[in-house]
Amino acid sequence: MDSIMATAQSWLTDFFDDRTKSEILNLIKNDPEELKERFYKNLEFGTGGMRGVMGVGTNRINRYTLGKNTQGLSNYLKRSYTDSEIKVVIAYDCRHNSKTLARTVAEVFSANGVHVYLFSDLRTTPELSFAVRYLGCHAGIVLTASHNPPEYNGYKVYWADGGQIVPPQDGEIIAEIDSLSFEDIKFETNENLIHLIDEEVDEAFFTASVNNGNFDAKGKDDFKIVFTSLHGTSITAIPEVLKRAGYNNVTIIEEQAKPNGDFPTVVSPNPEEPEALEMAIKKAEEIGADMVVGTDPDSDRLGIAVRNLEGKMELLNGNQTMVLMTKFLLDKYKEQGFKGNEFVASTIVSTPMMGQMAKAYGVEFKIALTGFKWIGKMIKDFPNSKFIGGGEESFGYMVGDFVRDKDAVTSTLLACEIAANAKANGSSFYKDLIDAYAQFGFYKEKLISLTKKGISGAEEIKQMLKDFKENPVESVQGSKLLWIEDYNTSIAKNVQTGEEKPINIPKSNVLIYETEDGTRIAARPSGTEPKVKFYISTNAKLANAADYKSVNSQLDAKLDGIQSELNL
Repeated sequence: MDSIMATAQSWLTDFFDDRTKSEILNLIKNDPEELKERFYKNLEFGTGGMRGVMGVGTNRINRYTLGKNTQGLSNYLKRSYTDSEIKVVIAYDCRHNSKTLARTVAEVFSANGVHVYLFSDLRTTPELSFAVRYLGCHAGIVLTASHNPPEYNGYKVYWADGGQIVPPQDGEIIAEIDSLSFEDIKFETNENLIHLIDEEVDEAFFTASVNNGNFDAKGKDDFKIVFTSLHGTSITAIPEVLKRAGYNNVTIIEEQAKPNGDFPTVVSPNPEEPEALEMAIKKAEEIGADMVVGTDPDSDRLGIAVRNLEGKMELLNGNQTMVLMTKFLLDKYKEQGFKGNEFVASTIVSTPMMGQMAKAYGVEFKIALTGFKWIGKMIKDFPNSKFIGGGEESFGYMVGDFVRDKDAVTSTLLACEIAANAKANGSSFYKDLIDAYAQFGFYKEKLISLTKKGISGAEEIKQMLKDFKENPVESVQGSKLLWIEDYNTSIAKNVQTGEEKPINIPKSNVLIYETEDGTRIAARPSGTEPKVKFYISTNAKLANAADYKSVNSQLDAKLDGIQSELNL
């Protein structure tokens, strides 16, 4: 506690503002446990940049922690581009303090002689990724905490390729940041270097989204969409993109259309949570809509609901949406003729069905760690290959490479194209998905996410993962364990034969079991929230679409059985 107190007291110098100092003095006097939570460590970069609760302290999001990030990044940029006039672009979402924090970040950049292009109002994360390359910037920043609770905010860093920073660059930037003291931050603004941007970049982004997501589907006039932005930034882009692509029957949930960092109508602004789309699904049932689309606050994730075989709206998971989007894109490329350099991509905790489809089409399948920065890195690392599309189970998808992060704007348009075209052909999004299961194998997944907050929670997560690794299961639902993939050691071991194979992707705190029948169970800590996540995937053959309901029930029962067996 002595070191924590010393760190807290270092924030009582004249460099820090009076409000900050007053709050720290109050914590020292009245709430030592909260003081400990705020100062026991520095807030760290995870799979989606830096996210944390807002407030004073080294373990919080505030003008000083983000100012230090920006000072370190400025130093790194100037060292990396010695002969260039450095330019960065900054966007921010609807969260509390996002606009103020974005302005602070812009001011610190300007104080370091960096030209800043700052969006005049909130914009989506995919537009920020697009803007980096469109404006010829060396880096980009977006102030967002994605779908985290209202008390969070965050700071995501993009490089000149439009993708998030990845190793070794991220480590080098973090080392630069860690080498600084807070007093090294330059807060003396140079207003001449801050340039507000808006309509020109919007227009270019909307045009690119339509060009990449519109496939001239039939039946647009007869296709009804209910859309909700869940109080987030997608209201600035998705309605316009749908309109330009020819969708005129779009009903917007007005109660959720106004950006609001409190997210007052939902428990969580996360389209992965069924509750978040309840209002939109209710409206869809009322008006007989064909599809519901909802996006998270920064518009990089999308959740969709479509009519199932009984005609009721059903929320699909990220794996299901990803599979059908990828199949649709593969079919379009196949029509034009594959050139032989195409690839699709996904992550180690997403459905194995992606790999099965790629194999069937004769297209390369690349797999990455969790986090879309790794898929963006693939595009940079293989410039002679053509990225068709790809995604991850957590409701993120990317169409082509004009954006280098998951993109709910273009993906929403693509989902509508698939569904409108299917309806015009006497099918549906849901029926097309079942046909894909019959063609490539019926894969079904389940995510168990356990929240463990604070210092004790972090220790509990660490222990759970340690136990998972040191006490492996012998079988799962009667199927013997075959492989253990340890991404910390980069070794996959066949527990039956002793064979070992290298895992040729970066090390990460992930452990995956695979059984003889292809069931996979992955465990990892969240990189953006105080959670530990378990991903379960199982599969069965689907002889024909008519057997869907019975096989679906069998897979549901198996997933529930696995969860019970693992005591999750």
